[in-house]
Amino acid sequence: MQLKRKVVAFAVLLLLGSADVHAQNDKTELSVEKIMRDPKWIGTSPSNVFWSEDGKKIYFDWNPDGNRQDSLYSVSADGRNLQKVSAKERRSLPAQRGVYNRAQTKKVYEKNGDIFLYDIKSGKAQQVTNTVERESNPAFSHNEQKVVYTKDSNLFAWNIGSGQTVQLTDFKKGRKPAEEGKNPQRDWLKEQQLALLQIVRERKEDKEAAEKQQKLDSPDRPKEIYVEEKIVSSVTLGPNERFITYQLISRPKNAQVAIVPDFVTESGYTEDIKTRTKVGDAQSSYEFFVYDTQRDTAYAVLMNEVEGIYDQPAYLLQQEAKASASASAADSKTKKPEPRAAAIYGTYWSDNGKHAVVVARSADNKDRWIMKLDPATSKLTVLDRQRDEAWINGPGISYGPGAIGWMPDNERVWFHSEESGYSHLYTVNVNSGQKKALTSGKFEVSDARLSDDKKHFYFTANKVHPGEKHFYRMPVNGGEMVQLTSMAGAHEVELSPDEKKLAIRYSYSNKPWELYVMDNKKNAKPKQITNSLTDEFKAYDWREPEVITFKAEDGVDVYARLYRPENAVQNGPAVIFVHGAGYLQNAHKWWSSYFREYMFHNFLADQGYTVLDIDYRGSAGYGRDVRTGIYQFMGGKDLSDHVDGAKLLVEKYNVDPKRIGLYGGSYGGFITLMAMFTEPDVFAAGAALRSVTDWAHYNHGYTSNILNTPHTDSTAYAKSSPIYYAEGLKGALLICHGMVDTNVHFQDVVRLTQRLIELGKDNWELAVYPVEDHGFTEPASWTDEYKRIFKLFEENLKEQK
Repeated sequence: MQLKRKVVAFAVLLLLGSADVHAQNDKTELSVEKIMRDPKWIGTSPSNVFWSEDGKKIYFDWNPDGNRQDSLYSVSADGRNLQKVSAKERRSLPAQRGVYNRAQTKKVYEKNGDIFLYDIKSGKAQQVTNTVERESNPAFSHNEQKVVYTKDSNLFAWNIGSGQTVQLTDFKKGRKPAEEGKNPQRDWLKEQQLALLQIVRERKEDKEAAEKQQKLDSPDRPKEIYVEEKIVSSVTLGPNERFITYQLISRPKNAQVAIVPDFVTESGYTEDIKTRTKVGDAQSSYEFFVYDTQRDTAYAVLMNEVEGIYDQPAYLLQQEAKASASASAADSKTKKPEPRAAAIYGTYWSDNGKHAVVVARSADNKDRWIMKLDPATSKLTVLDRQRDEAWINGPGISYGPGAIGWMPDNERVWFHSEESGYSHLYTVNVNSGQKKALTSGKFEVSDARLSDDKKHFYFTANKVHPGEKHFYRMPVNGGEMVQLTSMAGAHEVELSPDEKKLAIRYSYSNKPWELYVMDNKKNAKPKQITNSLTDEFKAYDWREPEVITFKAEDGVDVYARLYRPENAVQNGPAVIFVHGAGYLQNAHKWWSSYFREYMFHNFLADQGYTVLDIDYRGSAGYGRDVRTGIYQFMGGKDLSDHVDGAKLLVEKYNVDPKRIGLYGGSYGGFITLMAMFTEPDVFAAGAALRSVTDWAHYNHGYTSNILNTPHTDSTAYAKSSPIYYAEGLKGALLICHGMVDTNVHFQDVVRLTQRLIELGKDNWELAVYPVEDHGFTEPASWTDEYKRIFKLFEENLKEQK
């Protein structure tokens, strides 16, 4: 009997042990369903980090309890007293964004459509406006005696001492009444009335006399400036309050906006969503003006005499040369050159109020000028011209004016340029035109700002490795770059108001973002504040992908992330992931914005796949030549980099050349289609998600930079659009697309579908998601999509038993 009990007990223990092992395996094994759930299962990282105005607290959004929405939390500057912020305290906080006075003792900001003035020492806010209309863009006047802001596109000034508000501009929609009356028939009738009827003459005289008297009684009224139907933007008051500069934007009247139908609606009816124009359609135009309040007149700032404004892009000159060569001498005519369309941004005044600069960009985005402006004469003097036959961009440059500011001597401005091939900091003297590079090397500088005492620059750079972002301090005139952060990965830094502390959002490739605080000193030790990850997420041993490089066919180093199975087999399967956005970096050492894909790659590696994630040509983080390597041919070097990656997998990582697949979304979906259509012997299967199929149907701002426009560079569009190559499909293709995608329209895949049908292709399928936009939001959609992707790879890349 005792023996029987021992056997039973042993059996129970065995069963319990077996159950525990099974439970443990269930806990640590990945599945598509598990990965694609609501991301809260991972834990919610802190975000939106900012300091209190007195520097005693750090605030951030966080959700450690897995609630439906994040809450505001705070922690003291020494990393203690972590707690949720009460609703009362949250409502009392000033807006994060605002403008400080020079002494950093006061701040003006907009909150809920009203303007506030905040005293930092007392912690009290004074409400400047309280209206139904929205007031915005607050700033201090140059003498800091007034708060200047905009309402209904007009500029207002509130006197801090007296509380008086003065309107500084009077922009009005429509045409000036005198201009509207220029009609011969109407003018004749008006003159007849005045000639025949005395009462009409008298009332006209009375009206004119009243208007004259009103002007005498109110001499400070701003001039009426009629802007027709144009949009007023960037209204800026000069230091002596004489000059006001502004931009007028003309929206195209004949542009056609694409419609996206929404089928799953609350009303039960199909509803149309207006989205955007297509590349090459009519675009907005820009004008820049100075309003001289002393002379009570407004005049345009023209770029007709600016160096390079008449220079046509190289691709157009080549086309004209070919056309001239084929035309007879009698047919050839010399066209009068016209200045290219451009937009002027600014104005940026020096702290002493003596100098003003503006930034201009050509509409074709091949030129960016930094120019000195004389507002009294509207004369422009070029200080720096950056020309790129591809397109202007890069960290600190972007698509607008970019980052720019004044040096402490009030004679130089600092800015970013890719002149060296990488985005670096430069200065230029507004008097002598002398330019100087403050940083240099094969790395990029971003997020630059001057210290409050204007003795140093602070910025982020990837100097250590293209896949690491560290925070640096450097003397204002250049010199040693002191690296303040040390942990491998990426650091997003917020300086405390006194600049003695750093609030850091930090992550590594297999560790999501957490909040740290550290002293603003080299080799200081960061203190971790948050622990956001769930036990369920930590139960799995997430891979640290290898960041490798390989040589492309043209000798360029290509960076990539590599995920390898623990027990890789000879001639095993492989998947290549293609990141989206084109100009984006993913082969780095911090937590990816593609976190679902990162987890999916861990899952694939568990299933025996080798996974390669490539920063192909066009990606961010590697300088100008990599960024512009896709100019006039998307699907060229960016695709050949993936073909070279496939060769690497075969030659170095024991992958079967006939068992390689790839997938990606948006730009990644586009590359997947180009790969399946033009390199069918390299890739056996591909999943194209929310993919561009014809660049002539994408937006103007992004596409025209890279491919110019369809009617001026049709060859580039034909070379770069997958729909032209669909007949090359051999392998298995999965296409997935959201039906309410307002970025890459569902029309893209509908047109490609018809093309595949007409070509008689039958080795493809289309999965549609009726409620999804470009970026999916519903876990059910993510799950369905990735189950299909995994099934595609399992059926086409694995040996079937």
